[in-house]
Amino acid sequence: MSRVPTLHERAAGVLLHVTSLPGTGPTGELGAEAYAFVDFLAAAGQRWWQVLPLHPPAAGDSPYTADSIMAGNPLLIDLTALVRDGWLTEAEAAPPAQRRADACDFPAARRFKTARLRRAHQRFRSEAGRRERHALARFCQAHAAWLGDYALFKALKERFRGKPWTEWPPAVRTRRERTLEALRETLAVPIERHCFVQWQFHQQWQALKRYAERQGVGLIGDVPIYPALDSADVWANQAVFHLDAQGRPKVVAGVPPDDYSATGQLWGNPVYRWDAMRRRGYRLWMQRLQAALEQLHVLRLDHFIGFVRYWEVSAKARDARGGRFRQGPGEAFFRAVEGTLGRLPFIAEDLGLVTPAVTALRERLAMPGMRVLQFGLGNSTGDSDNLPHRFPEASVVYTGTHDNETAQGWWRRVTGTRRRRGQGDQAAIVQAYLGADGQPVHWAMIRAVYQSVAHVAMVPAQDLLGLGNGARMNRPGVARGNWRWRLSPGALDRALAEDLFRLTAATGRAPRRTNRRKDA
Repeated sequence: MSRVPTLHERAAGVLLHVTSLPGTGPTGELGAEAYAFVDFLAAAGQRWWQVLPLHPPAAGDSPYTADSIMAGNPLLIDLTALVRDGWLTEAEAAPPAQRRADACDFPAARRFKTARLRRAHQRFRSEAGRRERHALARFCQAHAAWLGDYALFKALKERFRGKPWTEWPPAVRTRRERTLEALRETLAVPIERHCFVQWQFHQQWQALKRYAERQGVGLIGDVPIYPALDSADVWANQAVFHLDAQGRPKVVAGVPPDDYSATGQLWGNPVYRWDAMRRRGYRLWMQRLQAALEQLHVLRLDHFIGFVRYWEVSAKARDARGGRFRQGPGEAFFRAVEGTLGRLPFIAEDLGLVTPAVTALRERLAMPGMRVLQFGLGNSTGDSDNLPHRFPEASVVYTGTHDNETAQGWWRRVTGTRRRRGQGDQAAIVQAYLGADGQPVHWAMIRAVYQSVAHVAMVPAQDLLGLGNGARMNRPGVARGNWRWRLSPGALDRALAEDLFRLTAATGRAPRRTNRRKDA
């Protein structure tokens, strides 16, 4: 059995969200294509698979805006596994016809999966034996810290026809215990259904995780700093957020203007009352980190800057420009986490307005930070910390992230801007730095991050394939059209695995003994 690497070893990996996997259904899922992708990684000498948050998306289909920061996304469940277990028939699991193979159809996925998962639960209730019922009960007990509130929240969303919890009746909105007790009894069946769905997700994800471990591939995933307002997490933990008496946020989270947006990013999430969080032993955070560690080998702390200082904006604001910085929990929070859960495998997403205090905290905690080559190549002076000759060893480096243009899309914009505006030849500077004469720019960028001294080099799947901005995953500050990109069937083929393996081995990032499948 191969060994999953640590962040202190020289290794490489690919960034690809599960929804972007190919397949016959409306979105990627935890079926055969997920296992085939692990095989591709192993054949290519890759030791990390990085995914975006695995939570059930709420508004806008963003994995960063979820019904729960603990739960798994039901849309990722592979229905063929439910056929094997006897909860669905083959005819029931047959996916609808796809409109496009290169894009996720989230509305179709919700309609299709919701109906099938409801049917699977009905069959479970009527046909499950003692063993299966005990297994579900054990799962519910093991995850009681969050699962009960989540399942009740989802059942109540159905009861109140999708209204946000801030518009529920006062006794439900404020969680009056006698009212909740009555509702748990009345809604027992839908509550169990949502627990059943989470059980299925858990079983499938854990099976995939074990398979990746056998192939020597570790899983990296995001831990978003804030939950969504209309989530089980905020409804169940109102005292630790800045909310008014009706549960509406007084202030919301975002970031000031930066390289991504001239008006900043107005996320709209409620911000924490860190004093109240501290008095409760950071219980909500401990629960979510435990849940994340069950799924992943390494946790990428989204918006690490916010733990030092965070941007707070009036809930009435139209954009993020009029906000102000407030002090975050700092080192005390991480020492509390360490005292409760031990030393955790974190990556600090320290992109944006990084201050000396942010860098000092990350270094005291011995966390690797992030570097993005696109940012460095956009600087013509050569002194950017995002250029390979300035990468520290203890870092995780990327050609680009899910928020960036693709490498080819960025390159086309750089060269197009030069021609249109008569600016200095930035393209020539980039080519000189990368030594990219005659080589596609995306491979030159991949080679640059692989050759760097950074311990971990990560590449989005779009950059492996040299795709343009039509394959971009997210455009920060743009509300629609994100998260939909999907791999074409067969795109990650044997020839690409061989090319990537040669580069990975030549730069000292391949495992010493790689489990390479002949049919990869």
